[in-house]
Amino acid sequence: MAHRETLLVARVIVVVAGMEGALPSVVGGLVDCPVIGVPTSTGYGAGAGGHAALLAMLNSCASGIAVVNIDNGFGAGYLAALINNRASNRGATKTSRH
Repeated sequence: MAHRETLLVARVIVVVAGMEGALPSVVGGLVDCPVIGVPTSTGYGAGAGGHAALLAMLNSCASGIAVVNIDNGFGAGYLAALINNRASNRGATKTSRH
């Protein structure tokens, strides 16, 4: 919650989580921008190499969450850049029309 203001002004957020994979759902419930979940293969307990986190993220009931494959931080970053750049281009287009 210490970074809530930063999260609220973001255009897109990448959330990396292992174990039970609940963090993207929590963040998705706090913000109104797209959230990209990245399950990790590391951790302890019954994480099953990231499969538990992957399934939890895929079953999230929070709106606006997309999930990439286990340990696919590159794919998440690329998708976030596409979303961010598209939002930037739309802002430039809107201001140039006025």
